Amino acid sequence: MSSSGNRIVETVQAKAHKVASEDLGRAKALVNDAARSGSYLYPIKGMFYFLTHKALWKPLLSRLAPTVTLSVGVVTAMFFLTYLPQLGILVFVNGPLAVFTTVLLVLSESSTIISILSKNFLLQDAILDTFDGTLLDRNATGLLKEGRQVKSGTDPINRLGKVLKNPFKRFSLDSLVRYVMYLPLNFIPVVGTVAFVVLQGRARGNSIHDRYFQLKGWSSAQKEKWLSEHTGPYSAFGTIATLLEMVPIASVFFSFTNTVGAALWAADIEAKETEMTTSTAPNLREAASKVD
Repeated sequence: MSSSGNRIVETVQAKAHKVASEDLGRAKALVNDAARSGSYLYPIKGMFYFLTHKALWKPLLSRLAPTVTLSVGVVTAMFFLTYLPQLGILVFVNGPLAVFTTVLLVLSESSTIISILSKNFLLQDAILDTFDGTLLDRNATGLLKEGRQVKSGTDPINRLGKVLKNPFKRFSLDSLVRYVMYLPLNFIPVVGTVAFVVLQGRARGNSIHDRYFQLKGWSSAQKEKWLSEHTGPYSAFGTIATLLEMVPIASVFFSFTNTVGAALWAADIEAKETEMTTSTAPNLREAASKVD
């Protein structure tokens, strides 16, 4: 090879090494931010908090029968209709592991379908009540009054009055397109499936505090700035939440416990009781207002 060719190869190798080092550095920073914030623990905290606070069960119990029926129907249909065809494809790239990776793929697909149908047609009000009720239970009454009437009493769900601001949006076409685009990652053995779950988790994490941001009156720019500064913590929460909601049938239960976890995290952020706020946003409201 000529000297000029060697120089080109060396330049490309140096550039590749630089890019890899930068990406690794960013990945380490995201992991460190997530670990420091403790965000990955909130889905678990939400589970235990939900189980030990029976008042928060009311919204779930009111929608339990139709949602469980929907979940059983979707999971059963997906395994019956799509498992073998997808296994036949994945076995060529994943080998024996295809038996397991196909299960994860079908569960992920089922979870997405259940989420679309249930959250748009069955659970919107129940999930909103669960989030708001958890805020009340954590004494974040002042924050909640920005978007909802609050009654007197001790039961957090019974205290919820008329909704003044509703944060929910119908399932967006962009989310569906993004999901379909990421599906081919499952053809890559193990690593591809993990990457698929993480990417889904990142998208999930970006939406968990929509209600919180709305109650604070943040603009889209303020919200995006906050999320970009805390990508690691929100991605970590979203990944754990996504994994939990991939569990057949129990996904409905975990949708509510993840909602409780998100509300607990919001209450801690508001009270500045997390490493994330104390280290990077000592005055959350004022810092966010500077975006505009």
